[in-house]
Amino acid sequence: MTRRTGVSPSDPLGGRRPGPVGLSPQRRLLHSLRGVMAGSGPVQARLDRIVQIVAAQMVTEVCSCYVARPGEVLELFATVGLKPEAVHRTRLAVGEGLVGQVAQRGVPIALANAPADPHFAYRPETGEDPYQSFLGTPIIRDGKVRGVLVVQNRTRRTYHEEEIESLQTIAMVIAELLAGQPFGAEFETAPAAAQGGLPNRLEGMVFATGMGRGLAVLHRPHVAMREIVGGDPQEERARLDDALLALYSSLDSLLDASDPASSHERREILETYRMIAEDRGWLRRIRDAIDTGLSAEAAVQRVQNDLAARLAPITDAYLKERLQDFRDLTNRLLLHLAGKTSAAAAGTLPDDVVLVARSIGPAELLDYDERKLRAVVLEEGSPSSHVAIVARTLDIPVIGRCPGAMDEIEPFDPVIVDGENGQVFVRPAEDVIDAFEQNRSARFRRRAQHQEQAHQPALTRDGVRVSININAGLLLDVPQLFSTQADGIGLYRTEIPFMVRSAYPDVHAQTDLYARIYQQAAGRPVVFRTLDIGGDKTLPYMPIDREQANPALGWRAIRIGLDRPRMLRIQLRALIRACNGRRLDVMFPMIATVEEWRRAMALLRLELDRARDEAVPPPRVLRCGVMVEVPSLLFDLDRLAAETDFLAIGSNDLAQYVFAAARDHPDLSVRYDPLSPPFLRIVRQIVEVGERHGTDVSVCGEMAGRPLDSIGLVAIGVRNLSMTPLATGPVKAAIRSLDIGRTRAYLLQLLESRDGSLRLALHAFARDHGMEI
Repeated sequence: MTRRTGVSPSDPLGGRRPGPVGLSPQRRLLHSLRGVMAGSGPVQARLDRIVQIVAAQMVTEVCSCYVARPGEVLELFATVGLKPEAVHRTRLAVGEGLVGQVAQRGVPIALANAPADPHFAYRPETGEDPYQSFLGTPIIRDGKVRGVLVVQNRTRRTYHEEEIESLQTIAMVIAELLAGQPFGAEFETAPAAAQGGLPNRLEGMVFATGMGRGLAVLHRPHVAMREIVGGDPQEERARLDDALLALYSSLDSLLDASDPASSHERREILETYRMIAEDRGWLRRIRDAIDTGLSAEAAVQRVQNDLAARLAPITDAYLKERLQDFRDLTNRLLLHLAGKTSAAAAGTLPDDVVLVARSIGPAELLDYDERKLRAVVLEEGSPSSHVAIVARTLDIPVIGRCPGAMDEIEPFDPVIVDGENGQVFVRPAEDVIDAFEQNRSARFRRRAQHQEQAHQPALTRDGVRVSININAGLLLDVPQLFSTQADGIGLYRTEIPFMVRSAYPDVHAQTDLYARIYQQAAGRPVVFRTLDIGGDKTLPYMPIDREQANPALGWRAIRIGLDRPRMLRIQLRALIRACNGRRLDVMFPMIATVEEWRRAMALLRLELDRARDEAVPPPRVLRCGVMVEVPSLLFDLDRLAAETDFLAIGSNDLAQYVFAAARDHPDLSVRYDPLSPPFLRIVRQIVEVGERHGTDVSVCGEMAGRPLDSIGLVAIGVRNLSMTPLATGPVKAAIRSLDIGRTRAYLLQLLESRDGSLRLALHAFARDHGMEI
């Protein structure tokens, strides 16, 4: 057996000296690093010591630390094993080589034969050619990758789970070391001078409409950890338990402070948070991390980093929201461990607050005095629908994906937020202030019109009824059926409860959940989409090879259901039991062929036979359909429509497959417009096939929730739309202002005469004819 060697046993740092007797390898490693973290001195020198200690303790020939620099670049900052002259000279772009892949994916990569990997990139100045095995883990803080920590060996070494976890823990130690440091400033050009009070305009994406004006308050929830390495695990566990009690008490106080009569949605969110905060799997992982030698604070952060890494590749909005829920709870728990209450409690708030944050959860938002909140600006990503719900109940706009917000906006800067066009005006000029006041007055008038129409049907000017439904994925979404006066739930995403559990929910758990949905829906129809996992949505208890190149086209949705029929049958069994003799609507996702549809229906018939044998009441009405999102179905629509009760067009996926353009690609997301002749002809084709066979056709993607797009869809024959709850008011107003006959004639003319997007032309037509868009 080949002996693996690391740095010299005579290492003056004592890397190879044994730690206290009886400690696990990870705790010995943390014990060795404790002195480095507690000491003083330049950060560069401390990084140099850390990589030497890690190489010695993990018995690796190489340990290197790369730090993220401006411009999506990773710079080699410290190493043992690679050539010393490569430090501060070797730079890799994010995504370049294995190191760049770790930073891009945000998850560890372990390879026994690294040179054979297609992403391997050889940099001769480092002298890394003899090394075969590679283990790299991201250095993460505040949800961002701050660098990469790497170990390498000459032999083809298989790194075990314990070693990966140890390196992740050290990466967290380094993240705290780098936090807030003017580290490496000598290697960068000095930043541009501040704006000095000049007006500035930032742009982002609208996630809750409205207009807001106030003074900026910067939300900074992160608490610096004083100790990474814990002492007595029992003492750290006791500190954790005390902080959890304080966390539960604070959530209970928020619940008690909310008015049950007027804040039902907020109560639902807080009750959900209270339930998540008691999740046994989450708490067990934190306590296990404490037992490895971490302090309570470090254990909480470590579990959050692991969860963020696992969910990083996932694009599903609901799953991103669950990650935000846990991030919110992590921040709150860290505050309680530090003896604080909330980030909102620091300082006195002005009377009119524009809250600026990198990201924020709904419970964090509710910490602020709702009487003073006027708008929210988020620098990173998308806010959760929970934040959007809270914003709607508070009647404030939310702008997300606003780059530079935390850097450009100073505390107490005057800010105007245009939640119609996604603009944030910092230190606005007088003309901007005047325009804001005029627009806000006009918006108040439009809202009054929407409220008047809320209880009226979505009936066009020429008397055509359109069904308005909402999309949902959580139990707390269901009450919005009544606040929006929607006809039903056109898409219920059933996979969300599967994602937040540590084990596959059995038939009893699923039956209970679906029965509660029926109960809350109070007789309004709910279309249940069967489990849509795979690709970028994985279950922690079900290993699925993640196809990084193109997960959207991989083993997912109905493909998993047909290959693992027991999973699909259990879900169908639970739905039949939960309906308890009521109407049942089932939709199968990602169907690519009629044969797949028939196989899925065969499994459903087996469960119906089983229900009859077990004396379970069968559905009073059974409606079964397909989500049309795979283009292959377009060539077999007649056969499919003859056998289905409904066809639901998933416009998001169908558009990206038709145009061969990933919908989240920054350069392609606005390049191909669904309001263009190719896509509208496809929708019209599906509608016409549905009419021939008496099969209902609906649209349940983002397209359905945009007023102008909904006008186009209704004009070419769609009579059923399903959208986010926030979109129902504007869409209903648009439909009630629509004359289908006139608009259809104009749109069909455009389809024959135009090649590109029809958006501008349809927008002008709608304005000229007094439509609400």
